Amino acid sequence: MENMEISDSTEQRLAQHLKQLRMEHGWSLDQLASVSQVSRATLSRLENGEVSPTTKVLGLLCAAYGLAMSRLLRMVEDDFAPVLRRAQQNVWTDPETGFRRRSVSPPARALAGEALECELDVGVTITYAASPQPGMEHHLVLQEGKLHVTVDGRSHELLAGDCLRYQLHGASAFATPPGSGARYFLFIV
Repeated sequence: MENMEISDSTEQRLAQHLKQLRMEHGWSLDQLASVSQVSRATLSRLENGEVSPTTKVLGLLCAAYGLAMSRLLRMVEDDFAPVLRRAQQNVWTDPETGFRRRSVSPPARALAGEALECELDVGVTITYAASPQPGMEHHLVLQEGKLHVTVDGRSHELLAGDCLRYQLHGASAFATPPGSGARYFLFIV
């Protein structure tokens, strides 16, 4: 499978943008740590570009700022181009879980909808404590494998070809069983 990782320059722009968001909110590192439940030390290392954020940490920060993760990542990507070839699509990999997220849609700060291709290895669980923007509409189409999705306390077992449509208001979790990974498309409106 082709894989284009987020470049070092994008990682640096993300670090700078995280610091800018904190400053725009008028928060100290300690205040953001309290609001996001991410340690002050981790926040400092993220803002200085010393470490890459995990899915969990990005989820907590996005919830604190009221941003969808995809919106946050789009803010540091280049301007809108109508066609984005697969080889040009950014892939972000969570260093902790191995979760892979490909931005299929061309990045555009002014457009809200987007398509993501996501992959979870066998026996992996990722959780998000809260929705960054309550009420966002999602369409998850499982392409391969098995996936257990919990949205706002309701559980769903998905098999290849299934589509789960939901509005996210609270916590969510995505888990693969011991014998199967999962590859799915997520469309966010």
